[in-house]
Amino acid sequence: MSSTAYHAPDTIEQAVALLSGDASARPLAGGTDLIVQMQSGRAMPGMIVDLKRIAHLKEIRRHGDGFAIGAAVACTALRENAALVAAWPGVVEAANLIGSVQVRNRATMAGNLCNASPAADSVPALVAARATCLIVGPSGEREVPVEEIPASPGKTSLQPGEFVSEIRLPGQVEWGADAYLRSIPRTEMDIAVVGAGASIALAADGRCESARIAIGAAAPTVLLVEEAGKALEGTRLDEAALNAMAQAVRAACKPIDDKRGTAQYRVAMAGVLAIRTVRIAQKRAGGKS
Repeated sequence: MSSTAYHAPDTIEQAVALLSGDASARPLAGGTDLIVQMQSGRAMPGMIVDLKRIAHLKEIRRHGDGFAIGAAVACTALRENAALVAAWPGVVEAANLIGSVQVRNRATMAGNLCNASPAADSVPALVAARATCLIVGPSGEREVPVEEIPASPGKTSLQPGEFVSEIRLPGQVEWGADAYLRSIPRTEMDIAVVGAGASIALAADGRCESARIAIGAAAPTVLLVEEAGKALEGTRLDEAALNAMAQAVRAACKPIDDKRGTAQYRVAMAGVLAIRTVRIAQKRAGGKS
């Protein structure tokens, strides 16, 4: 680590210039993944570009009817924004399952996303919520869905010199809500064996107008299971609809066996968690069974 240059620019333009000038440079938002990787020898950047001095990236602000969350906003800070918590409680809860309190005081959703772990807690919730990323780089800005950022375990679709400057969440509809749940061996401070995010919008009579289901730790990247959402649309989220949704989730999973869980367990649990998250989202939305 002693040979790694450190820079803390004041503007996005300066950060882009630094990252573009060194192919090995890495942006640092919270550092809870990057520093650990450097200490273990898994990452050896020639330069660290610390984003935390860029004031714009430490803000949560309104963006249209929704929200823009800067890349350097710590997970614990999300809970302090009452409007964000009211609109997207599942996203806030997912981000605040990452590591310990000490980790969450530094960790960011942008960093959790760009670490590109299939088991990242915040990512399924963001995908279910239709979140997008504003990416900045040498060619300017572009906005892409969150699910297009992870390419494979530990790899992203970002181009050289690019980084995520903010995560954008849309406005929440009147009868809409989200939720996130995960399965872990311990009660906290563990990596998800499987995770499930759900976001639904209901009609006034309780029928499901739209739904998005995303599953983590069950494939090389987080899965947006479109067939699962379709299975719920137009229904009253009854048992038959939920079972059809769970079957679509299980069919989409492509997990591995590892020390934290078997592929068979992950497939089965993905369906169970998906049903539970939909039920929580339904209750939050004020839905009628």
